[in-house]
Amino acid sequence: MAEAAKKSSSGRVRGERLETRVTSDQKRLIEHAAALQGRTVTDFVLTSVQDAARRAIEEHQHLSLSVRDSEAFVKALTEPRPVNERLRETIRLYREKTGV
Repeated sequence: MAEAAKKSSSGRVRGERLETRVTSDQKRLIEHAAALQGRTVTDFVLTSVQDAARRAIEEHQHLSLSVRDSEAFVKALTEPRPVNERLRETIRLYREKTGV
């Protein structure tokens, strides 16, 4: 039987559930941290997980290049290699297959 959706303190309806199993030590640690911040365990865990998820997504979307890689990228843009026969053939095959 589905549990009724609950409103969070921000007024948003929480209709989904996320569950996890933890050790006794992990639970005590989380409870202690939540108490130190004056928050509920649920609020502490939810906020922490959201922050971690945002960081993971941002790191995945962020491109970092070394100085060497950056210089190679700029050089490729400013001094492109001439088109050779292999590239011409690849373009021809691509256009043939895609109808472009």
